[in-house]
Amino acid sequence: MTDIALSAPSASSISVARAPLRARLSWVMFDWSAQPFYTLVLTFLFAPYFANAVASSGAEGQALWGYAAAAAGLLIAIGSPLLGAMADGGSRRKPWIALFSLIFIGAVSALWLAVPGASFNTILLVLAAFVVAMVAIEFATVFTNAMMPGLAPNEELGRLSGLGYAVGYAGGLVSLAVMMAFLIADPTTGKTIANHAPIIPLNAAEREGERLIGAFAAVWFVIFMIPFFLFVPDRKPVGGRAHGTAMSELWSTVKTLPEQPSMLLFLVARMLYADALAAIFTFGGIYGTSLFNWSQTELGIFGIAIISIGVLGALIGGWLDDKLGSKTVIVGGLILLIIALAGILSVDRTHVLYTIDVAQKDPAGGHFSSVGEWVYMGFAILVGIVAAPIQAASRTLLARLAPPDKVTQFFGLFAFSGKATAFLAPLLVGLVIGMSGDQRLGMASITVFLVLGMVLMLPVRTRR
Repeated sequence: MTDIALSAPSASSISVARAPLRARLSWVMFDWSAQPFYTLVLTFLFAPYFANAVASSGAEGQALWGYAAAAAGLLIAIGSPLLGAMADGGSRRKPWIALFSLIFIGAVSALWLAVPGASFNTILLVLAAFVVAMVAIEFATVFTNAMMPGLAPNEELGRLSGLGYAVGYAGGLVSLAVMMAFLIADPTTGKTIANHAPIIPLNAAEREGERLIGAFAAVWFVIFMIPFFLFVPDRKPVGGRAHGTAMSELWSTVKTLPEQPSMLLFLVARMLYADALAAIFTFGGIYGTSLFNWSQTELGIFGIAIISIGVLGALIGGWLDDKLGSKTVIVGGLILLIIALAGILSVDRTHVLYTIDVAQKDPAGGHFSSVGEWVYMGFAILVGIVAAPIQAASRTLLARLAPPDKVTQFFGLFAFSGKATAFLAPLLVGLVIGMSGDQRLGMASITVFLVLGMVLMLPVRTRR
């Protein structure tokens, strides 16, 4: 199909030589470096710990975490397009990445302050650190994403993007396994999932293992970003800005979007389904923990299973992207994601598939001893299979459609589309839970974002 909406040459119309393998693999390492923040902090370990041990109750903690995620999303939505326009003025991208990396490292390390039963002021400080860390890593991602079209020909971008997500998921998996096996101990036994004491002296009663998660993510990021800064080629700086200020250029691009209906529909659709994905990742672990009273061990096993299948999903999705097209991967993935979320919501303590009675989990029955947990895990694994292909194919589609002279600016708009309404789903979930006290009802509100995003993707026309 042909995209009749693009007035400027897209990246797909420009022949790009394949960068050296060392450069491509080093670019992929950004996903590996950043992923522990999303895996350990945002989804599987720190967020449930905050909700269930730092805040006064699980419902209140989940609501507070939702408000913080919403605030971060709003800041990212406001700042990303302008940063992209500034970068397209001719400056190098690596200094921007370095700046936001330093901010991220400092902010995420401050999560150590999240002691059990913390005071309200301490809770606010921890949430502020989380917001700053999330904003910084997302701003850095605007610039790393913009480097992708210069590293491989158009027909290989799907595999490169998919490989990035696969490596990122693998980084999340390895970091989660390291934390669970060597650092986080059960508060009652003082032993890790590997049945031994943490490799460094940590007070399990004070939950120092969980509090160390942020600092661990920071150290991991520092170590594995070294190849990126050494080997990924940055463009040469171009003196002066030929077409006015960054704000005026951004406004000029935004005004032309109605003349590019496929690009506009894609960005709006992505705005909705990325919001839904973020909410699922933010609240999925918290919801499962509250539903089945999972220990940190069970939560870690749950995370390892989801991420492991996500690596495979990303690799397959990248291959399908280059073979079938980004739109096909996105729409198919959204259909499966809607089914998975409906399945997750069909499970409570005594029912599966909404109406089938099952025995409630026996606290003495061991890990994942109830039917409800296994059904929940099955639908959650389906989320893990399709989430990475949807994200990777979205990044590829933008790279293929964006004009090459405005690629960073469009990746700023891409980040905007991922965060402009990112405060809505977490905010809606937080408000529904806060008003009703029903976590299941809050999770159900995510479905509308997935459905609307899929519907808007259907008329998008993409270049082959």
